[in-house]
Amino acid sequence: MDELEDGKQKFLEIVKSLDASVEVVIPTTPSRSLLLISLTKGPNRKFITVHEDDMLDLPQEPSVQAKTTALLQETLKTL
Repeated sequence: MDELEDGKQKFLEIVKSLDASVEVVIPTTPSRSLLLISLTKGPNRKFITVHEDDMLDLPQEPSVQAKTTALLQETLKTL
């Protein structure tokens, strides 16, 4: 698995730990170094952008994990 795939896997783990009923769609490649990620719960959908560097650093950087978890918590509250 390459670094981006490792980051995507960690992102999915964080989402599932916060709310297992949320469906996540992560694009296969970034656009302008950003990933536009879709989060869906029931009829509600939200999009968030995550920088490619953050996704690459997610598996091994606690600060990036904390920032991403906080972003997801805020976003999931609105779903």
